[in-house]
Amino acid sequence: MEGIEVLAGGERQGSLGNFLKSTVLLNPDLASKVYTEEIFGPVLCVRTFKTEEEAIALANDTQFGLGATIYTADIARALRVSQEVEAGTLGINTGFVPNKLSPFRGWKQSGIGREGGPDGLKSYLQSKTIHINMALNR
Repeated sequence: MEGIEVLAGGERQGSLGNFLKSTVLLNPDLASKVYTEEIFGPVLCVRTFKTEEEAIALANDTQFGLGATIYTADIARALRVSQEVEAGTLGINTGFVPNKLSPFRGWKQSGIGREGGPDGLKSYLQSKTIHINMALNR
């Protein structure tokens, strides 16, 4: 991984396929594939930032939006930032673990539809609104 600072891992796993050991990368280039594409593997990109606005802009500057995590001791800030981050699932001081009561879905180009919780059930339903003017029936 030339030009990318590897904090941990990065070595090939086994001799078959394209597998890496769990890897943590620091500040990869914003245009690099490892930063711009969804990687379904044990790879974590860590980006540093100076302001809350910069962090939100970095988080939203993607065509994907499956999940996000915010780590902070300031819960009010975490709730404020979570409203601005464009992701289908979000954890504060924890990774998001779907369960039967909470919906799981992505935003933008991540995921197809919703699963779990009332929102997941609603995705299988077709709603209809009917208005009746009762004044005409008297």
